[in-house]
Amino acid sequence: MKIYTTLPEGLKVHFNNELESYTSENQSGNMQDAWNHLERAHIIGQRYPYAHTLVHWKMLQFGFQIKSSKEIIGQVPRLIFGGIKSFVGKVPVGNPGGANVPPLKPFPIADDLREIILKA
Repeated sequence: MKIYTTLPEGLKVHFNNELESYTSENQSGNMQDAWNHLERAHIIGQRYPYAHTLVHWKMLQFGFQIKSSKEIIGQVPRLIFGGIKSFVGKVPVGNPGGANVPPLKPFPIADDLREIILKA
């Protein structure tokens, strides 16, 4: 079993770029684009406990911001258990992390993200 801890440098820059894009789009009121960047950050960071937990925290905050009880309620267990699942290497690869998808279902990864992950 592989134990994952922190993002490799090759992923960290892309993860941070997605979070910066999320913040920028959120501040501009482009909520759908902001959310898409959170989902991309989730896919990049989901194997790493800190990154995974951070994205779910931001998703929970976003749920409060848009006043979505579904997102808020859906993020609480993801926030609690996501980092633990990452730590032991048991994540549904490609899952975008929102409450609108089953938490344990794997999803196909977009080509550009797959390239980023493979290169790292």
